Amino acid sequence: MMNMTVVKPGSASRSPWLEHLPTGGDLRLRMFCFPYAGGNAQLFRPWQRFFSPHVEVCPVHLPGRGRRLNEPAFTSSKTLVKAIADAIFDGPSVPFVFYGHSMGALISFELARELRRRGSIGPRRLFLSGRRGPTVTNREPPTYNLPDDELIVELKRLKGTPPELLNHPEAAEFFLPLLRADFEVVDTYVYESDEPLSCPITVYGGLEDEFVSREDLREWQKQTSATFQERMFAGDHFFIHDAKSEFLNVLLTDVLKTLNTLDGEGRLR
Repeated sequence: MMNMTVVKPGSASRSPWLEHLPTGGDLRLRMFCFPYAGGNAQLFRPWQRFFSPHVEVCPVHLPGRGRRLNEPAFTSSKTLVKAIADAIFDGPSVPFVFYGHSMGALISFELARELRRRGSIGPRRLFLSGRRGPTVTNREPPTYNLPDDELIVELKRLKGTPPELLNHPEAAEFFLPLLRADFEVVDTYVYESDEPLSCPITVYGGLEDEFVSREDLREWQKQTSATFQERMFAGDHFFIHDAKSEFLNVLLTDVLKTLNTLDGEGRLR
């Protein structure tokens, strides 16, 4: 049997990657949250008030945005995932889960696999939204290398970027390099076959998402040897904003189910 190393995220004072939000209670489970392409970890900060005082919402700050605006953004999923694993895991701590939307879902999945390769204890469950299973072929051509005007048209179609940014030339010039870098992370991703993860996977999708179908979401079931669940909501690719209250209530319920499977020492029952 493989020797497993217990892992702990580094403290906020030592790592620019993490933001630890106060829970107001006895911490028993930490939820690392990874943003979508062009997204900022700050979008997860309001989530803490929806959650149990025993669950910490821990936004992961990626370079190139927010408080790490002056750092270059990553353009490769492999190097990004390895950097996250190097930066935030360094010793014993509470059990944890991963949540990610779109690009963030891809990061969550590959980070779980990277931890397994390192012989580390991984997440208790993956919560993934707005992302097709990694074995599904990308049906659209790359976008990261499009000319600016064509990239802006594509961003408007995706509906994830505020129109005021896209319609303002100076704002677009400032914002487009980050989006290009994030899109390159996604567009150049190549799935490498490996054994399914041992942790359960729960996926969430938008019923009107024209980029990720229900069948695409169900492909995630192939990536776990444990249980798999699927939840659908009204809305498009960014249903996590359109149906925010409903989505967060369901996510909270699902996270609490994971919390309830742990004993007093943070082990799976």
